[in-house]
Amino acid sequence: MPIESLFQFHLVLGYVAWLLCFGTYIWPKLIAMNRFDAHRAIATLHSFRFFGLVFILPGVVGMGLPTDFARFAAYGDLATGLLALMALMSVRVRPAFWLFIVAFNAVGLTDILLDYFHAVQSGLPAVAGQLAATYWIPILYVPVLVITHAAAFYLLLQREPRPILST
Repeated sequence: MPIESLFQFHLVLGYVAWLLCFGTYIWPKLIAMNRFDAHRAIATLHSFRFFGLVFILPGVVGMGLPTDFARFAAYGDLATGLLALMALMSVRVRPAFWLFIVAFNAVGLTDILLDYFHAVQSGLPAVAGQLAATYWIPILYVPVLVITHAAAFYLLLQREPRPILST
């Protein structure tokens, strides 16, 4: 099987596995929570996106990793991770919390979509082995990030149920 096909096959299976896991175990818990707690949980996952800087760390990735892809992915992940951390640090100031929630989801999803574009434009699937120790990131980590961004936007568009007032 060509490297490009193997990489794409892994990527698709990563999404399938995470969608099954998310739908069975994570989504029911998120929708049972109030919106604030659900978004806080999603922000916690995304707060680790600073780890994307590993794409520009010499010795971790191969020398043939397209630099256009690597730099953009690394700094987009860093920006998203910092915004998620800001959301978590602002939990006591609700307007700031919600601003950072929207910001990290908008920046994060845009980053991933542009990463896919840069990956295709730079021929990354054909040289996927150059991801070296970071190969697992697009296969195992990125799918759950995309899924949780979609969940976050869905939850942002939902109204918080109003408490029933007894008379």
